[in-house]
Amino acid sequence: MRRLILITLMLAAAPLAANAQTWPGWPGPPPAGYDPGSAIADQHRYEMDRLRNQAAEREALAQQQRLQTRLTLQRLEAARQPALPSPPPTAYVPRTLEQEREAREAQAARREEMTRGVTEIDAWLDRRPN
Repeated sequence: MRRLILITLMLAAAPLAANAQTWPGWPGPPPAGYDPGSAIADQHRYEMDRLRNQAAEREALAQQQRLQTRLTLQRLEAARQPALPSPPPTAYVPRTLEQEREAREAQAARREEMTRGVTEIDAWLDRRPN
């Protein structure tokens, strides 16, 4: 698989590389108008264009994948079943014997406190006026 990809890349890059090659110096003199500096600059320009195109393709692919991801998430959220409501708490929760005893003692303490407060109020109301 890697060889196939490598061969494909080499064949795709061959026309670009053939357009901007430096003069190897043989078998004869360079053609008229040949400038080694401009040939190297052309090679660099072609390579930069290739890299820019490759980056643009990768960015387009990334944008497409982001869009597909967003659509997939929306589809999944739309297909999600709503959660069933939890049942309401029961009105009667059975208590243990210990809880019943504590409740009775607390109620007796409240009653005792209330009667003590009431007797103090009654005593204040029954006092002799000045």
